[in-house]
Amino acid sequence: MSVNSKDVVAIIEAIGGKENIASATHCVTRLRFALHDESKVNKEQLDTIDIVKGAFSTSGQFQVIIGQGLVDKVYKELVKQTGIGESSKEETKEAASKKMNPLQRAIKTLADIFIPILPAIVTAGLLMGINNVLTGPGIFYEGQSIIDVHPQWADIAGIINLIANTAFVFLPGLIGWSAVKRFGGSPLLGIVLGLMLVHPDLLNAWAYPGALEAGEIPYWNLFGLDVAAIGYQGQVLPILVASYVLARIEQFLNKRVADAFKLLVVAPVALLITGFLAFIAIGPVTFAIGNGITSLFVGIFDNFALLGGLLYGAIYAPLVITGMHHTFLAVDLQLIGTTGGTFLWPILALSNIAQGSAALAIMFATKDEKMKGLSFTSSVSAYLGITEPAMFGVNLRYRFPFICAIIGSAIAATFITVNKVLATSIGVGGIPGIFSIVPESWIPFLIGMILAIVIPFVLTFLFAKFRKETV
Repeated sequence: MSVNSKDVVAIIEAIGGKENIASATHCVTRLRFALHDESKVNKEQLDTIDIVKGAFSTSGQFQVIIGQGLVDKVYKELVKQTGIGESSKEETKEAASKKMNPLQRAIKTLADIFIPILPAIVTAGLLMGINNVLTGPGIFYEGQSIIDVHPQWADIAGIINLIANTAFVFLPGLIGWSAVKRFGGSPLLGIVLGLMLVHPDLLNAWAYPGALEAGEIPYWNLFGLDVAAIGYQGQVLPILVASYVLARIEQFLNKRVADAFKLLVVAPVALLITGFLAFIAIGPVTFAIGNGITSLFVGIFDNFALLGGLLYGAIYAPLVITGMHHTFLAVDLQLIGTTGGTFLWPILALSNIAQGSAALAIMFATKDEKMKGLSFTSSVSAYLGITEPAMFGVNLRYRFPFICAIIGSAIAATFITVNKVLATSIGVGGIPGIFSIVPESWIPFLIGMILAIVIPFVLTFLFAKFRKETV
């Protein structure tokens, strides 16, 4: 599809003119702007432009939804029209972050760390879903798994499981790479730091409770101080804090060590100091905090499952608007690493499905041909885990579909939480998410999906038909 330059000119005018653009970049579906003054944006004018499917502001960026493929062409025309020059995502994020308060910056930092490693985590989740199908008893054969009935598939399942588990076994390495890079240090040192925390010579974190009960914790003796030689498999907080320390030490040394000696001094000293701090102080303290967070969430959902599911199902979509949903990625990974599964991520998947269903209902209720097309494509995207077009392009535009989706999500989330649905990993946050669910929970999760599809669709369609204003 070609781009009409007049549409791009209209977008520029609607966001306050080229003088209002501090920086601009794009992602798979959206134009991302760091604007000098967002109050100059004319949302109504933006909505009238054919190629625009919605717009919203988050994390200090004003984002205009264009669509996959077309957004690249629109961005090139935008650069041509404004003469601003192509900006990297990092430059635009940096420009946008200047307007954030401390809480927003903290949330943005977590997002910047975890979003780059999501492809590896989601891929692992999908592969673990395949492994669940092969090894889960009772799926195709009563009381037996596929590999029980067909043992020739056992080794294939074993290799798939190994490939899938790698991202979680070496999770600190992934986080270390991303976190140290975000904090301004060398990503390679971040990988080494992360792998150091899961070195095979250390007691595996998953074996820690048993070793503690048996009194078999290994210790180093450092100048009379006993330091537990344990690894931090599946842990998030130890590597996050250690990465920050490593990056700051590296920056400190880089400013003070002569160029001729940097190779011999900076990396060895930074890793040595951070390593000792990680095992002596950072690891034990953050390990306890991480376990405390895990116990808090597990306790809430064990003792108040109905309330916990209802609240998280209701607030997840509003959290997406603020960008705060990224903070729960760390909680999900902590739960998976500590308990072997997460009860939060399945609610995310249902919330996405609910937003897609509300958008789909608008397609059947509206008489606007452009909105019909936008609603359909947005709902498909949401069913596959990408909710921004549905939420910002359709549901929030009319408000009531968004509320109907929240109602459906809350009811569905309550059902699956009461039935103790667990995901073994983070996967595709939509209908394909069922492959990340433990096989024993497939039936209740499937019922939850049906609730998340039917309730928002029916509520939105009925409200659209009986409201005074036409959609």
